Amino acid sequence: MDILSTYYKKNGYKKIPFKISKTKHLIVKTKLNNIYARFILDTGASNSCVGSEYEDFFNLITSDSKTTAAGAGAVGMKTKISYGNQLSLSRWKNLNFDIIVFDLSHVNLALKNHNVAPVNGILGADILIKHHAIIDYQNKFLYLK
Repeated sequence: MDILSTYYKKNGYKKIPFKISKTKHLIVKTKLNNIYARFILDTGASNSCVGSEYEDFFNLITSDSKTTAAGAGAVGMKTKISYGNQLSLSRWKNLNFDIIVFDLSHVNLALKNHNVAPVNGILGADILIKHHAIIDYQNKFLYLK
């Protein structure tokens, strides 16, 4: 184990591997409500979200939200919110995770156009900031407290 990994582990961080896609997106394997998923790690996304097409797949109980979403060329999209979910990334867990639900088809279409597998959602700054994220690009690890 390298010096940084040892330091982070001693300070309560969990080490989470990620891959870099052909499109240069950071892809992290997750579990949402104990169901495997692929999320983009996105420091520019204010909130974590999941595609509305996966609402039933992940057993999400949603309610309408007054907030609209924007990003990746789309603006003013209606959103829903789902409270109290379980999110796992490797050995890191959040057992009371709130997630935004909205149409991510534009994201997956862009990935498909570059022959990259679709994603189920996006891991955003809400998690990254709250859990003191450290991204080790060279070794392809995300650390969360």
